[in-house]
Amino acid sequence: MNALRNKVQLIGHLGSKIELKTLESGKIVGNVNMATNETYKNQKGEKITETTWHRLVIWGKNAELIEKYTDKGSEIAIEGKISNRDYSDKDGVKRYISEIVVNEFLLMGSSERKEKMEADLPF
Repeated sequence: MNALRNKVQLIGHLGSKIELKTLESGKIVGNVNMATNETYKNQKGEKITETTWHRLVIWGKNAELIEKYTDKGSEIAIEGKISNRDYSDKDGVKRYISEIVVNEFLLMGSSERKEKMEADLPF
């Protein structure tokens, strides 16, 4: 049951192209926002769609693969965990942020793109 304590699974669309950075240590990290939509009917029977944005953090080879095979609007399924951190902005104000650290992902949609990515995998 410990594996279920902090586990997130989402399917959504990327809000932009992933931004990759190489840290001083040589590790690669990617950041991108993902939108998920929830649709329901209100009391008047009108269809309402609510969009929630999630900040994703992706490390290493996964970040490189997402950079290579996705664009703004690409549909993707992710699994990861919620991480909370703080930082000081340019004015020295302490800010708090929640992110999803992605462990695994799956490209949705185009089977051609999936096949190209699978050819790049080492296993």
